Amino acid sequence: MLTIRLQRVGRKNDPSFRVILVESKRAAKTGNFNELLGSYDARSDRVALKADRIKHWIGMGATVSDTVHNLLISQKIIEGKKINVLPQKSPPKKEEEVATPTPEGVGAPTESVGEAPVVAKGDNVVAEEKASA
Repeated sequence: MLTIRLQRVGRKNDPSFRVILVESKRAAKTGNFNELLGSYDARSDRVALKADRIKHWIGMGATVSDTVHNLLISQKIIEGKKINVLPQKSPPKKEEEVATPTPEGVGAPTESVGEAPVVAKGDNVVAEEKASA
């Protein structure tokens, strides 16, 4: 499957990109691409794209990366909504407060000697009661 995506070129701290058509499994850095479709200079926002060739390859079934999709929309080559490329940060989870014992119940035991402790009935306890009845 063919993909239209960016290939970084240029020197360190000076990002510029080629817009290339490449096999989706192939790494963009290898330089083995099918067709050069344009260029994009990130620092000066210069964009030079071959709109007719891009439309041709999209019509032939080539997929477009999210960043190139947004670039094509901003250049009005294709129509649609931009895709959010940066993930949303989730708000930090609030830890639930642990219930602390009240000062009244700290010193004295709550159970009396004559009563049996109360046991919560689970599914197994209910099933055993039905079997014995």
